[in-house]
Amino acid sequence: MGNTFAKAAAIDFGIQWSLWAIASLLKTEKFYDLAGSGTFLFLAYQTLQWGQTYFTRQKVTTGMVMTWAARLGLFLFTRVLKDGKDSRFNSVRGNPGRFWVYWTIQGIWVFVTLLPLLVLNNKKEDRPLTTRDYVGWGIWTLGFLFEALADHQKSVFKSNPGNAGKFITSGLWSVSRYPNYFGEICMWLGIFITSSSVMTTPKEYASVISPLFVSFLLLRVSGIPIQEKQQAKRWGTDPNFVNYVKRTAKLIPYIW
Repeated sequence: MGNTFAKAAAIDFGIQWSLWAIASLLKTEKFYDLAGSGTFLFLAYQTLQWGQTYFTRQKVTTGMVMTWAARLGLFLFTRVLKDGKDSRFNSVRGNPGRFWVYWTIQGIWVFVTLLPLLVLNNKKEDRPLTTRDYVGWGIWTLGFLFEALADHQKSVFKSNPGNAGKFITSGLWSVSRYPNYFGEICMWLGIFITSSSVMTTPKEYASVISPLFVSFLLLRVSGIPIQEKQQAKRWGTDPNFVNYVKRTAKLIPYIW
């Protein structure tokens, strides 16, 4: 297992740091998110190839990760090309040292989030599919639909000139203020639940850090906190926005 994890980490950070060098020279962040998603996709496929076992659980779960990575990467890349920039990098794209920190954090995000799949694809013995697998796949499917549909609804909303300067409150955004983040957390929780079907040691179960880490990033670091700061600046005094915040669940539809 150690060799698989070491190879995955080496490839992961090798990709991030190589592309950081290019991005620093060009002073651009346009392929930052695409690089992260592409690394997920490549490592998911590669770890399945390294194992050479191709059990049903491994193939389905790996396919789910690759599908998520391909969709999200294409969506984010298309969005940054359309917008022309990513405001998260306004103060760092011209500073190689600080820019490197962002790329390194992305490498950590990729590796830690992939841990359950790394454990699963490293297994040499198969186990029959259980209810836990179907529950995990079901939660992943729910999360994927939530994230993909929420992203699509917001893109359509923003593409309408009549909505310029407005905030979205329709579709999934009417039941959750961050339905895309809810979907993201669900997907990685589902991946861990399915992967845990073959886990046998405390070290393997420690990969539960994956959905916990994703939740921490979205709830406390780079997701909701940044969004709320930007929203407060744009609509903080708008009574309609204040009412939307009060009556709409923050993350989990109808609950929180």
